[in-house]
Amino acid sequence: MDAELFFTTLTLLVGFYMAWNIGANDVSNAMGTSVGSGALTLRKAVIIAAILEFCGAFFVGSDVSETMQRGLIDTTLFIQEPMILILGFCSALLATGIWLQIASYFGWPVSTTHAIVGAILGFGFIGGGLSALHWGELSSIATSWVLSPLLSGLIAYTLFGILQRKILYTLQPVLATRKLFPSLVSFVLFTFTLSLLFNGLENVHLSFSLGHVILLSLGIGIIAFFLTKICLKHFTSLSTTHASSHHASPQNVISLDKAVKHLQRIQANSTENTHKKVSGLLLEARFLSQELKKESCFSQTSSEYKTVERMFVILQVLSACFIAFAHGANDVANAIGPVAAVLDVIKLGFVSPVSYIPSWLLAFGGLGIVIGLATWGWRVMETIGRKITELTPTRGFCAEFSAAIVILIASKLGLPISTTHCIVGAVLGVGLAKGMKALNLSMIREIVLSWIITIPASAGVAILIFYLCKMLFLPLLNT
Repeated sequence: MDAELFFTTLTLLVGFYMAWNIGANDVSNAMGTSVGSGALTLRKAVIIAAILEFCGAFFVGSDVSETMQRGLIDTTLFIQEPMILILGFCSALLATGIWLQIASYFGWPVSTTHAIVGAILGFGFIGGGLSALHWGELSSIATSWVLSPLLSGLIAYTLFGILQRKILYTLQPVLATRKLFPSLVSFVLFTFTLSLLFNGLENVHLSFSLGHVILLSLGIGIIAFFLTKICLKHFTSLSTTHASSHHASPQNVISLDKAVKHLQRIQANSTENTHKKVSGLLLEARFLSQELKKESCFSQTSSEYKTVERMFVILQVLSACFIAFAHGANDVANAIGPVAAVLDVIKLGFVSPVSYIPSWLLAFGGLGIVIGLATWGWRVMETIGRKITELTPTRGFCAEFSAAIVILIASKLGLPISTTHCIVGAVLGVGLAKGMKALNLSMIREIVLSWIITIPASAGVAILIFYLCKMLFLPLLNT
């Protein structure tokens, strides 16, 4: 076997191993909310991920892939030694794959993006020094790592808060759902279509103007709205009865919350004597509001709630499709970006400033991701779906949809953000909407700790493998 064929085969194998581990860890993060809430079985989740992850990788994956292969380190510093670049990227992929497999075994939802960025930086520093690192790009990526979970959590918190007020705490939640549901379906499909047409399709040589994209997306959203209304009219199993009488009415919670707001206004515009009395009433009203929310138990016992959750299964399946597509668009770059750079060097014999990412390579990465989810992904799914906070279809929908929006925006900007950060941030946002007691704080601490050690761990392993590769392969090439 000649050197070119050997290194091409080695690179593809290592890249596939990396993609497999992305599927085992990161896709599990994305689909874990659907499985944990009971909206999807593991088998159905794998099928949805297989289709949508592949489509996201194939249609939109090239934007972030270009960042991963050229944006983190200055590859032109390796022009005189292209073999160093080949060994470095292969070492980064292998190191990341090893770390992800360890994390997946223990059920840690670590960040694939953190891992590959840390590994590339590790070999880049050893191979080219501090000058080889693109500090401007790194600062924007680091900023996105902080902002993405915060933004995902904020959107999820807000969205679930709206659902609580408009549906879950009303006297007739099923009736409220029937009124709001067509608009939600329309908005989800409008957003998904807008993202798909706006972000990509260059790989199949289709392009649309901004006006056409908006018109097509609006058209699909409007059609979805009316089709949903028609379907709901024939959905006769929807009950419109009131919640069980032996629990506090959710309407009482809403009324008391309004009273709290009125008391706050009085407190802000009252004299000192009145201020103290109102403060006592305000404290008592807040305490009573919390107690009524616990007593209502609507989310656990009401037959109407179960009907509402069955309806939201449809929306969560849509949001699962959305986040699978978004994940494929963003995280296929973690495996394919370095592979494309190596294959380009092997083919040309030198380091070029820009390399083309073929469609078959994006498809190759998408296939590896799907196989990883199907064979190893259940471990991390359990952590995301069941161990952070209790998830239901309404909560899972809010978490998935919020994370997917942030991921797709980042994909278009070419930022390799962490899908893990987005989905965990969104799950935390949903949990906070129910109060701190709804969160498993010990599991959150464990997850954050795994995030902290991911970059140095992957960088260290990458450096070790890089030195081993230099010892094994460079002497052979020089003989």
